Amino acid sequence: MIQYLKSMFTPSKAKTKQELPRVPKGHRVYAVGDVHGRSDLFTALVDAIEEDIRDGEAEGLEPDIVLLGDLVDRGPDSAGVIELARKWTRTRTVHVLCGNHEEMFLNSFEDKDILRHFLRHGGRETLLSYGMDRKIFTKATLDEIQQMLEEFVPKKHRKFISGFEDMVQLGDYLFVHAGIEPGVPLDEQKQRSLRWIREPFLSYGKSHGLVVVHGHTITDEVVDAGNRIGIDTGAYASGRLTALVLEGKKRRYLTAIEGKNGAISVDGAKLKV
Repeated sequence: MIQYLKSMFTPSKAKTKQELPRVPKGHRVYAVGDVHGRSDLFTALVDAIEEDIRDGEAEGLEPDIVLLGDLVDRGPDSAGVIELARKWTRTRTVHVLCGNHEEMFLNSFEDKDILRHFLRHGGRETLLSYGMDRKIFTKATLDEIQQMLEEFVPKKHRKFISGFEDMVQLGDYLFVHAGIEPGVPLDEQKQRSLRWIREPFLSYGKSHGLVVVHGHTITDEVVDAGNRIGIDTGAYASGRLTALVLEGKKRRYLTAIEGKNGAISVDGAKLKV
């Protein structure tokens, strides 16, 4: 059963003295962290977001959704996650960002060295989720696995993933998978940085001009560092998938949580600042 609790974060009077980041007026933005094959958590979070969207639409708010990338690998049902994301884009404004794991997945069709790297970092689970026989897969050569990629991964999924974006700006927020290279203009950012960077981005303390919302680096809780907000709470291992919700100057988040009995609930709480 999905339990859906909401609480809104409103900046203190002391903080309202300075200009606070905001999303476009009349919009409510949902940014979802790294799903990594956890279709159960993703389904629960999508349902909660849809409920929240209906509440917002009653207030005249337009929803914008950003999936921060790394939908695939490590968890048990990457195929199901991709299919749900694909269907969601048909009914909502959904921006899907390309993470480093989608990059490896796509390049594995052509490059055996990347395929080898992909398999060591959760790709095995992704390929099995597409219906490959576990025993056959275990004994297969890289050449045979590439052939199975062509056979088992639907072309519509491959086309969908190849259309993922690298960055999205909404108001005073920039959404990327991994982060940005500090001090480099947005139009000069390298694709590899957007999909793979950790340092010096994570430890950089100065303003980027926009607040960067990202995944890629797993933390136990949401990290709000002022100039960036990291929301990868390690869904595949922790059983917690997080979404940041932005409206005007307000922030909150929703988290799909796997309980000890396997039941999924969705909780909403204040962001720590």
